Amino acid sequence: MRHAIITAGSKGLGRKVTEIFLEKGYSVTVNYRSDEDAVLQLKEKYAHISERMLFLKGDVTKKDDLIKLADETLSTFGRIDCLINNAGPYIFERKKLADYEDDEWYEMIEGNLSAVFHLFKKVIPVMRQQQYGRIITYGFQGAESSSGWLHRSAFSAAKTGLASLTKTIAIEEAENGITANMICPGNIVGEMKEASITESRKTPDSETPVGRSGTGEDIGRLISFLCEEDSDMITGAIVEASGAVNVLSRRQ
Repeated sequence: MRHAIITAGSKGLGRKVTEIFLEKGYSVTVNYRSDEDAVLQLKEKYAHISERMLFLKGDVTKKDDLIKLADETLSTFGRIDCLINNAGPYIFERKKLADYEDDEWYEMIEGNLSAVFHLFKKVIPVMRQQQYGRIITYGFQGAESSSGWLHRSAFSAAKTGLASLTKTIAIEEAENGITANMICPGNIVGEMKEASITESRKTPDSETPVGRSGTGEDIGRLISFLCEEDSDMITGAIVEASGAVNVLSRRQ
């Protein structure tokens, strides 16, 4: 049975990813920061397969928490096949780079870039031994081309660096049966993060060219495809799932 670690996997986009992986037969380690209610909901929904789930509380900006996440996963399940770096701190307040506090800058860099490095260092020996691994990172529209993003400077700087890191991992680890890809969600907000595609089609969205909002299911389906054994030819890719909406031009 293949195993996936999913950071911030108890709610939002991460919850749908968790659900899709469980429904595909994986065992899953769900990292979460604080929302015990969301964890309880998942435990209740999947009580019939509780032996395939491990919930670990931890902050992705803290190296020790990430090491514990990897170590306890390996101790419990004996393997790590997929690392889904879903967690990523974000500052919703709109402000220019000059107005950022030092701790805000470091939270964006540590949580969105360094966290992937620390987890990668822990899981890569396991994946090399297995001669199989799938690493997924998250970016934003334009991350591959180092696009500037007004009022999102620290976040976009971290994700742009992560795009390069993802491509480097893909090159370096290809010989070990390991792929690395970045997915870039569009403007998925509110309840749509945990919604299904069917639900989104019930409410037309005039701001998204395809006519509906993106959902957590869209992202989960894409990630599960990239993690399939026969998807090994797709590595080092930056894949946007935006419904053709121009995220960077939105006043958000």
